[in-house]
Amino acid sequence: MTRGSNLFEAFNRQLERESRERNKKLAASKEWVQLQEEFKKRSKHVCKPCWELKYCPYGPLVEQFPVLDLTRKEAVDHNEFLKQELKKGSYRGARKRFFEHEVKIFNAKEYPTKIPKSIGEKECKIFGHLCPVFFVNEPFTETAEMRRVSRTIPREVMLRVVRRDDYTCQKCGKHLTETELEFHHKIPWAKGGPTDEHNIQLYCFDCNRSQGSKVPEELSSSPFG
Repeated sequence: MTRGSNLFEAFNRQLERESRERNKKLAASKEWVQLQEEFKKRSKHVCKPCWELKYCPYGPLVEQFPVLDLTRKEAVDHNEFLKQELKKGSYRGARKRFFEHEVKIFNAKEYPTKIPKSIGEKECKIFGHLCPVFFVNEPFTETAEMRRVSRTIPREVMLRVVRRDDYTCQKCGKHLTETELEFHHKIPWAKGGPTDEHNIQLYCFDCNRSQGSKVPEELSSSPFG
């Protein structure tokens, strides 16, 4: 190990300590709470473009965005794995010293017991990174046409949907009368789904209420508690 390598390792350890200390202070600060509230407000009406496009328009960019934190159980399991591997002598040199240091400073309380569902939904189900679109207040489509963020469905959209779906519930297949029509957002409005024809379908009363604001299974990320 060269002197330069030792200095680099020491610098990384110092950086890690400073980051942990800063995160602890932030978590209890009024500014951090305000930032979280502002983040919720800004991302409230923004859905993932991939939900509509069926592919990621950001490509490799998502790989530069952060991944979700490990849960406490996952972190503890990983730490136990490192202990076992160190005991077996699986690591040598700098790798050994690095993992010994990681085990020594490990604190399970720094990890959340579970990831909130509202955060988990922002994760890319393919790459595992947080979706970039949730970091900006961008209520627009990929074109110059503005996305409708109102829950109100224009009458012309209702008529087109009724004709397209032929007065039939798209979940259970029940034929509906004029008084039984329910207009369901495929991508929930509460999750940023637009009030456009392609995102609206006919449901009966029971099916619409049972679905609620859940994201369709084929679009959702891994389930979170």
